[in-house]
Amino acid sequence: MKLLRQVTTTRENCFAEGVRPVCGSADGLFELPAEREVIWRGFGACLNEAGIAALDTLPPACGRRILDELFLPEEMGLEFCRLPVGANDYALGWYSYDETADDYALEHFSVAHDRGYVLRFAKEALARNPAICFFASPWSPPSWMKEPASYHGGRIRAEEKVLSAYARYLVKYVHAYAAEGVRVAAINPQNEFASDNNYPTCVWSGELIRRFIADYMGPAFEESGLGTEIWLGTINGTGTLGGFGSRYNEYTLTVLDDPAARRYIKGVMYQWEGKNALRQSVESFPELAYVQSENECGDGENTWEYANYVFELMRHYITGGVCAYVYWNAVLPRGGVSTWGWKQNSMITTDRGEARREYEYYIFRHAAQFVRRGARVLRLGGKMSGNAFGFENPDGTRVLVVQNPLAYEKRVGFGGAVFSLAPCSVTTLVLR
Repeated sequence: MKLLRQVTTTRENCFAEGVRPVCGSADGLFELPAEREVIWRGFGACLNEAGIAALDTLPPACGRRILDELFLPEEMGLEFCRLPVGANDYALGWYSYDETADDYALEHFSVAHDRGYVLRFAKEALARNPAICFFASPWSPPSWMKEPASYHGGRIRAEEKVLSAYARYLVKYVHAYAAEGVRVAAINPQNEFASDNNYPTCVWSGELIRRFIADYMGPAFEESGLGTEIWLGTINGTGTLGGFGSRYNEYTLTVLDDPAARRYIKGVMYQWEGKNALRQSVESFPELAYVQSENECGDGENTWEYANYVFELMRHYITGGVCAYVYWNAVLPRGGVSTWGWKQNSMITTDRGEARREYEYYIFRHAAQFVRRGARVLRLGGKMSGNAFGFENPDGTRVLVVQNPLAYEKRVGFGGAVFSLAPCSVTTLVLR
């Protein structure tokens, strides 16, 4: 095999081009037979209000350049992107599409608010790549559907009239976005079933999710004829059983073991500590698709050390069986402070009219720029396989992304090619 491109990021030098072929002995990195074929659907990010608002603070040419870098296929090429259904923790404030109490007929439903932010963000992305696939999830139902009637925390009221209205609310959302030229290909019933926090959240038990999908959401989407898939997600950390519930048993298994719910579900989305349930899920339901739906967010410091942790997260999920990986905030103001006081990382930060590409921008780009939709995920073996993931693109090129966490150079071989990895680096290798 011939090494076509080598791109390296270290703490001091990001995304440096330069093939570093070497001779002699090397630690082998090789392809193993696949246990389960996974065809890649793409890398992406969540299009949050705070992101497009941060871009608005930049000179127009700079904002356009960042959008080009994120979405143009020849650049980073983000193509599997997430949309919030109403406000999330990186909205500019709380809102839903119908805050009129007891409006079970949803006569006051409107997505007009989104035209200023999320819809505009989505349309900017589509203008650069019309093939982007969007999936969506709500962080909270309208506050009047919950107990207590608040956007943060609490639970949805488990009454037929509420569950029926909420299913129709989600259908109306997909219809409304389609009318705006943004097709939502897949939708989840809730972001983080087990989160109860000061930002938009809503706790669901696995049993209530099962009932909602089987009896309300599934039939409503089937009747709508929209063709939007229902996914089981997004599943996050510890469960609701006193904080010790299993993500797999309480949510995934509880829902998928019911044929009435399972018939509607095309895949499962995991994030945060939900990653610990991925292997059980893939082993038990290998016919389903799996997605990592939210990259862990850090603390707003955007350090080199956390960027390496992000690489390790990517490797965990990609080698664990997902078909897509989604970053959280692509763009935030410097410090990453949310409306609700959280500090989080982002790929790009803005400050006083200037933009800075952070380490995680380059770590994410090491994969997103080079891997195409339709690629086959490789199963790797060898001494460095614990620090690598790989793909075979539809054009036959192989893409390996390898971390060298050691303070000295490493020689690695693949397919007859031998190359050198800089100390404390992340490297992309493109081979044919």
